[in-house]
Amino acid sequence: VPERPTLGNTDYAFEMAISNIRYGEGVTKEIGMDLQNLGARRVCLMTDKNLSQLPPVNAVLNSLAKYGVNFQMYDNVRVEPTDQSFLDAIEFAKTGEFDAYVAVGGGSVIDTCKAANLYASSPTSDFLDYVNAPIGKGKPVTVSLKPLIAVPTTAGTGSETTGVAIFDFKELKVKTGIASRAIKPTLGIIDPLHTLSMPERIVANTGFDVLCHALESYTALPYNMRSPCPSNPIDRPAYQGSNPISDVWALHALRIVAKYLKRAIRNPEDREARANMHLASAFAGIGFGNAGVHLCHGMSYPISGLVKTYKPKDYNVDHSLVPHGLSVVLTSPAVFAFTAQIHPERHLEAAEILGADIRTARIKDAGFILADTLRKFLFDLNVDDGLAAIGYSKADIPALVKGTLPQERVTKLSPRPQTEDDLSALFEASMKLY
Repeated sequence: VPERPTLGNTDYAFEMAISNIRYGEGVTKEIGMDLQNLGARRVCLMTDKNLSQLPPVNAVLNSLAKYGVNFQMYDNVRVEPTDQSFLDAIEFAKTGEFDAYVAVGGGSVIDTCKAANLYASSPTSDFLDYVNAPIGKGKPVTVSLKPLIAVPTTAGTGSETTGVAIFDFKELKVKTGIASRAIKPTLGIIDPLHTLSMPERIVANTGFDVLCHALESYTALPYNMRSPCPSNPIDRPAYQGSNPISDVWALHALRIVAKYLKRAIRNPEDREARANMHLASAFAGIGFGNAGVHLCHGMSYPISGLVKTYKPKDYNVDHSLVPHGLSVVLTSPAVFAFTAQIHPERHLEAAEILGADIRTARIKDAGFILADTLRKFLFDLNVDDGLAAIGYSKADIPALVKGTLPQERVTKLSPRPQTEDDLSALFEASMKLY
């Protein structure tokens, strides 16, 4: 195993930051009381056009009406948000002068609402002030935000637990985001009834996000090998590297994915499976929201950002898009084959949880074993056969690598450092999976 170069000034501490979480069937009906308890007088309710007609939003509206909560609804959130769609929501938030926010939806809605809350609370800031470096300035958030209650309707992003908001930066054709503990929701309301209206492919793709959140945070660079050590705790990043607390959540989430994801996809009536995946999403969120993710996510951002004509089944959208969980999982076999030479025992442990028999496995084969286990898992679930199946070819690899390079916030958390040639090889290995 190649030694990592000794880094001077590595961190010596990590901290846990998560939202309050409330879980239970039908718990959405309490949201009107929560807003009353907060003394909210003008509430911003954010969702997207599809969801605005579906039971989760109705449940929230009924509770707001029952408790006489004054609100305005913004249902223009874009699935896979862009800098412009963030700016539109921010403008709505600024003019509304709200004192509380409610986000009902998947990661796109919750992330958009976090950004709207941040910039409405910091109205003189330029948009790039808080966007992650090197694309933006990555300034620490020092303003106070308004309370935000997140009601996730998918079982994937874990956005209800984290201080991260991701968007497509159109000019550069890359995904980037804002990462700060200050923007995490005040409360995540996890109501498993909301997952019952999810179509099959949305269950699959959001579930793949949970899978990769767990795998990447468990195999990330350890927190005490990450540098630089911040001179002030406010500068310690949200994504700190693997650590003993995040490890617990990541492994627990992985076990639930192994047991329930296939069931949740194949049978929409399997309430036990769907409820458990909804919890697994939050568990993995607690893990990666503090440890971070690495190469699968870093490479996924240009895969989403450079999409050509791909439109996924079960997504009612008017634009081409690669769902986030799909863009993440398609590189996972190649990525974990590459990273396994560092901490191979963790890669083997993950493979065993996902069903591999490792009794006679050699430690040096850990990467191949985990990669094969992931391929079988994806093949069983009818996942597109690699990047070629969603419209990419070898000719696109230089652009995909170029789009990965600015994602240092996550790529530097890979346990194994990577060159541009390594990234090219990983994209090439991900063109076909089976």
